[in-house]
Amino acid sequence: MSTSRLVNRNVTSTNGRTSMRLEPELWSALEEICHRESMTLADLVKSIERRGHPGGRTSAVRVFVLTYFRNAASEDGHRAAGHGLLEQLADAPESPWRAAQRTAEQQAPLS
Repeated sequence: MSTSRLVNRNVTSTNGRTSMRLEPELWSALEEICHRESMTLADLVKSIERRGHPGGRTSAVRVFVLTYFRNAASEDGHRAAGHGLLEQLADAPESPWRAAQRTAEQQAPLS
């Protein structure tokens, strides 16, 4: 039996205190978003809940994080952040793209 990587944390939602189980990387991404947007985790979770999502709170948070960083990774998002073009980032030896690929390869289960 394998152990879960999910981390359980208490959060304040629109219905009061509750808990969510997310991967450590998603908790880190949420902290980064909160820092960038100058908001608390509770305010972010409440905002995500108000938008609604058929899969529930945890699913809504996962989709929000993905969407947030996808938007940042667009050409317009890169220009707004002062980054180079996506093609240039993908070809750079130490680009975030290459680092993400390397991490995914290391975490992929062996077949």
